[in-house]
Amino acid sequence: MKISYNPKLKALSRKLRKQGVLSEVLLWEQLKGKKMKGFQFMRQKPVGNYIVDFYCSKLKLVIEIDGESHVML
Repeated sequence: MKISYNPKLKALSRKLRKQGVLSEVLLWEQLKGKKMKGFQFMRQKPVGNYIVDFYCSKLKLVIEIDGESHVML
């Protein structure tokens, strides 16, 4: 299933992937490479008008770990 997103957020999401806060980096170490029961997660994924910290399309699951709000256009 393809998720629609605001294309203006693509560059910002790439930038955020490079600047992860410690809590995001630690969780990413546990999620990347399908380590979580074989499910694939994406990091700093544009979804609609938001950028979510982690997203699993198969589970339709969003994880927002840092609690800070992201840019809304």
